[in-house]
Amino acid sequence: PLRYVSTFRPSVKREAEKYKAQWKTMGPAKVAVPSPKNFLKKHSKEPKLPPRKKEEDSQKLPALSVPRRTDHPVMGVQSKKNFIHTNAVAAITTLPKNPRPFYVDRRQGDKYLLEPSGLVPKYIKKKDYGVTPKYITKRNEEMKRTREKYEASIKERAMKRLSDEERMNILQGLKKNWEEVHSEFQRLPLVISSISKKLYKEKLEAQMRQLEHDIEVMEKHKAIYISNE
Repeated sequence: PLRYVSTFRPSVKREAEKYKAQWKTMGPAKVAVPSPKNFLKKHSKEPKLPPRKKEEDSQKLPALSVPRRTDHPVMGVQSKKNFIHTNAVAAITTLPKNPRPFYVDRRQGDKYLLEPSGLVPKYIKKKDYGVTPKYITKRNEEMKRTREKYEASIKERAMKRLSDEERMNILQGLKKNWEEVHSEFQRLPLVISSISKKLYKEKLEAQMRQLEHDIEVMEKHKAIYISNE
C-alpha cells in the first residue's frame, strides 16, 4: 500500500522555510569573499611618523644665545664704579660667619654636627615645655574619680584602710620572715636522702613563694583595705 502523506505537509514546509534564519544553518547563504588585494602588509600595524617637514623649514635654525662670528663687541663703554673701594667696604662691614658647632666621639675620632645629634636642648624653648599634656591630666582625673568611688564603696562595706606606717611595718615584717625562711633553706644539705627532709624543703619553698607574693603586693599597692571584722 502507498505511504500515508499528511495534507498539511506543504504548509508546514512553507512556514519552516519562512521563519528559518540563516545562522541556524551551516552559515549564511552568501558570504562576502575577501579581496586578495587586501592582504596584511609588512609594518602596517606600526605607528606612523608625522610627515617630514619641507627643506625650507629645516634651514631655519633656532636663535642662538652665543654671539656669532660676525658680531663685534661694543667698544668704548666704561664703568665709573670703583670696585676696589666697594670690595673693601663690603669686606669691612660684613659680619663674620659663625662656625658650625661640631662634636667628636673620642680624642682622635670623627667629627659630626652638633645640632642634629640630639645633644642640644632645643625643646626647652618651646612654649608648652614643662606643661603636663591634656591627655595625662584627663587620665589622672579619671583615676582620681575611680579611686574616690572605690573608697566610698569600701567605706560602705565597713572596710578600714591601712596607714603608711602600718603598711611599712607589715612590709618589714614580711621581709624579715622571708630572710628567716631563706636562711633556714640555705642550711639544708645538698643531698636530701629522706622523705621527711624532702617534704620540709618543699614546705620552705612554698613559704618563700607566698612571702615573695605578699611583699610584691604590699610594695605595688599603696592603698590597702582590711575588714573591720
